[in-house]
Amino acid sequence: MKQKNKRYILGINSVYHESSACLVKDGKLIAAVEEERFNRKKHAKSATIDNVRLLPFNAINFCLKKAGITMKDVDIVGYSFDPEKRYIKNSEVDEYFNNGDWGSKEGERKFYELNKKIANILGKYYDVDLNGKFIFVPHHVGHLASAFFVTPYKNAAILCVDGIGEFESTSLAVGKENKIEIVSQIDYPHSLGFLWEKFSKYLGFSEYDACKVMGLSSYGDHKVFLKRFEKFIKIKEDGDFVIDNGILKFRLEDYAKIEEILGPKRSKDDPIEKRHEDIAATLQFITEEIVIRLCNRLSKMTKSKNLCLAGGVALNCVVNGKIIEKTPFENVWVQPGANDAGTSIGVAFQIWNELLDNPRSYVMEHAYLGPEFSNNEIKQILEGYKLNYYKPKSVEEETAKLIAEGNIIAWFQGAMEFGPRALGNRSILVDPRTEKMRDILNYRVKHREPFRPFCPSVLKNKANQYFGGKNSEARKYMLAAVNVLSNEIPAVTHIDNTARIQEVEKRTNLRYYNLLKEFEKITGVPVLLNTSFNDQEPIVCTPEDAVKTFLKTNIDHLAIGDFIVSKR
Repeated sequence: MKQKNKRYILGINSVYHESSACLVKDGKLIAAVEEERFNRKKHAKSATIDNVRLLPFNAINFCLKKAGITMKDVDIVGYSFDPEKRYIKNSEVDEYFNNGDWGSKEGERKFYELNKKIANILGKYYDVDLNGKFIFVPHHVGHLASAFFVTPYKNAAILCVDGIGEFESTSLAVGKENKIEIVSQIDYPHSLGFLWEKFSKYLGFSEYDACKVMGLSSYGDHKVFLKRFEKFIKIKEDGDFVIDNGILKFRLEDYAKIEEILGPKRSKDDPIEKRHEDIAATLQFITEEIVIRLCNRLSKMTKSKNLCLAGGVALNCVVNGKIIEKTPFENVWVQPGANDAGTSIGVAFQIWNELLDNPRSYVMEHAYLGPEFSNNEIKQILEGYKLNYYKPKSVEEETAKLIAEGNIIAWFQGAMEFGPRALGNRSILVDPRTEKMRDILNYRVKHREPFRPFCPSVLKNKANQYFGGKNSEARKYMLAAVNVLSNEIPAVTHIDNTARIQEVEKRTNLRYYNLLKEFEKITGVPVLLNTSFNDQEPIVCTPEDAVKTFLKTNIDHLAIGDFIVSKR
């Protein structure tokens, strides 16, 4: 396939969950967004065989609108899954499955046939012929490309760790210029992603609650259950690992063998015991051991000083912090949308750079790639809801003052972030200097478990005064845990004296940077507690989403565009 006349590439992820879309124009990322922000369903949809046909039409429409084009103008559509590869490898590969579901011959056939219809469904919806324009890209290739092609590195080691692609759970690769070569893979059922999903449910949470288990792990002692974990997972020196699926039974809701080894499964309303903390700590420790060994192996293989990470496990900021500190790599870059959402970006650049053989010309310096709204659009919503609002001389100065006075502030500004972290455009902000603010925020707004930490945003040029560790791009996206050096910010300091930081730069988010500067003028501290603007729902997307969440929670003020809204 030649470059000639290929300008617009649409990337889509929709096969399992975290449905998303992105648009690349002439090798530049124009827009990227997750479907959940529009349909208001977490993860966009459930990861079931029948849900393949639920495409992210809202996300696609936003991308097309942002570029001012229609689907007829799109030259190539990339989809982050290869149904042929999945079907060949997954039919009855193990004895633990439900008939008609994942892993069964009947279920895998149905899944294959539904995926093969995606191009027709998409073409019919937009009334275009996608024959010759639609490309299936292997899932892990999408992850790997999302982690490498948008970095400034000419060469890099690349690691993808997740639940499952088509059949593989872990991919080690090397990137050079506009090519990626996979050098080693680990296949199902040997999957860290599935291990975390299974144990998240065993510990009484949902399969999507790895972040809760990670937070809980800091309270436990990994040595208590380490020997017992070795009954179902073996780790080799080079990071390769083997899981006994006869015990874990990933494709079944069966915990009998696990309970024999570790004790009864926790129900969601049961109290959290020391045993649960220790089990979480063991899971975290084993994950760190495996991933660090894999990274060291990649370092020896590639001789590169650069490492790029993607896959759902790459959202584990504690593991990432250990990688930065304990491996030979000088530069560590983590895709902000490291979960499946990021594969939409990956497939678009895989097609542009490798398939079309175009040189790389784009660096993803921020994640502000979603919808943004004018003051006039915001004003219409505020007046439609008959809210009292005012326009201060400076929204940054006014907001900083309100935060310093102990208020909970919803902050809605600029373009929405891509990926699962709120990075200062769809955030709830409070003063980090008082430990009780964490509990107040939990009680009044977030309704989260008390063992889960909140994250700090900090001016990048002041970060080393408050936080330890090596510099890394991962620190821009709350994707690396680091030690806290100051006792001034207890509300963002976890039980193990770490924090998952976001370093804020003037060139990538001027308004949020200015807010931190104003807060520093008042308090002497260039740090804010930053959590996502939501309450048991996807992060808000539109001004109306923001107003609805503001009104149904005990947030004190809403700073939206140039306006301040107060309930008082």
